[in-house]
Amino acid sequence: MTDTGGAPGGEGADAPTPSQGIPQAHAPGWGEPNRPGDHAASPATPPRGWQAPDAQATPPTPPATPPPGWQHGPAYRPDALPPFTGQPQPQFQQPRWNPHGLGKPGVIALRPLNIGDILDGAITAIRRHALLILGIGAVVAVLSAAITFVLQKYVLTDLPGFASTADLGPAATKTELRNALFGTFGDLFIVLISSTLVSTFLLTVTTGLMAAVMGRAALGREVTFGIVWREVQPRLLPLLGVAFGYALLTTLGVMLCIFPGVVAWVFWALAAPALVLERGTFREAFARSVKLVSGAFWRVLGVLLLARIIGSFFESIIQLPFTLGSGVFSQMLNPAKVTVPSTGDLLLASAGQIIGGTISIPFIALVTVIVYLDQRMRREGMDIELARAAGVQPPQAW
Repeated sequence: MTDTGGAPGGEGADAPTPSQGIPQAHAPGWGEPNRPGDHAASPATPPRGWQAPDAQATPPTPPATPPPGWQHGPAYRPDALPPFTGQPQPQFQQPRWNPHGLGKPGVIALRPLNIGDILDGAITAIRRHALLILGIGAVVAVLSAAITFVLQKYVLTDLPGFASTADLGPAATKTELRNALFGTFGDLFIVLISSTLVSTFLLTVTTGLMAAVMGRAALGREVTFGIVWREVQPRLLPLLGVAFGYALLTTLGVMLCIFPGVVAWVFWALAAPALVLERGTFREAFARSVKLVSGAFWRVLGVLLLARIIGSFFESIIQLPFTLGSGVFSQMLNPAKVTVPSTGDLLLASAGQIIGGTISIPFIALVTVIVYLDQRMRREGMDIELARAAGVQPPQAW
């Protein structure tokens, strides 16, 4: 057997295999002299992978056609960080979410709104246009308080239930007291229904007026009473018709059953803004409201109900001192003793109703109008139309 294990260029055990990696070339003069027939060790044809000790690695030749997005110099590439400009930048230049959508030229952002945005938009509108909005609210609150005062003073005290209850003496039997009490509750129900009808009517009219206000406030334009009146005046009679129809249908729905009243209240809640801003007819306003609410019934119900709760809570806090002073609170603590409130008590309660309604009525109306705008932005892309009308350029990040 011939021993070839010591030959540097020999074959056999020292032959490289794929698992041993790339073969390495030895420097000239190392080991035994090369054999004449050893072509792999010839200086003219160095082995594969061999390079001079002092040679430098040659960078790969870039392709003739650069990949998409590649630029010379320190410009941005998809596989590299953006160029340093002196300010911290994100690792990748991706589109960023803009909290204002297509912009915020006015009191609301031009994008689909959440509940917080809707409530904040109503409060912002009241703060920016306090004199106009609270002035309209004060007029409506005075009308509402005056009608309520007339119902309580000249209608409630003349009803048979209240008259019989006031005339009962200490010797009245339990049957007489029970009949008088049920009669009083029936009379109160009649007054409550009348008050609900009146308040819903006035609130719907206020919603139409607030629609003209928000139509310009959402674009960041000037809003004055003269401008609002010019917007609403051509639609005033249809607006009164929509308000009366909406109040009557919702009140009848509540009297028949609560659920039909709630359904009518939600589906037709956007009729007044649709009438004023779209300049449609009586039927078109109700049809547009149903179309915008369809598919978002529970969302619209939740927003409108939350606005009512906030407005009622705020109004109750303001009315509490007036209620305590009028004696109505003591009547609530002692329902067995039914007494007719005096004129002074009713006037004091009406004063609290005016102060509280001056803020709560415009707030609820503004929330309703913003819900209308939000539904149109979600369904019809109204945010793009508002941005064009306001002259706002879409953000570059989109």
